[in-house]
Amino acid sequence: MKFISSIIGFVLFVLFFGFALKNTQEVDLHFFLHYELRGPLVLMLLGFFVAGAGLGVLALTPTVFRHRRETNKHKTTIDTLQSSVQQGTAQPQPDSVNTQQ
Repeated sequence: MKFISSIIGFVLFVLFFGFALKNTQEVDLHFFLHYELRGPLVLMLLGFFVAGAGLGVLALTPTVFRHRRETNKHKTTIDTLQSSVQQGTAQPQPDSVNTQQ
């Protein structure tokens, strides 16, 4: 499986490298307030891709921290319950199904 993923990675690298070589012409990006940026098309695409990925990571950061907080809270609850069961302080729960009569 590692060999197949290496081949796929190599093929993707060659395709993207060929794409980069084909798109080296200069482009102008016009922003607000008459700001203009000039550069090769492939670098502009790469820059905006990286900026979009970075913004996506920033957008997910609060969700990741919330899940971590909830996970730690649940781990604390589980540890408390396990320690109370080991000490014998937990109340036994009645069985919901009684097969012996």
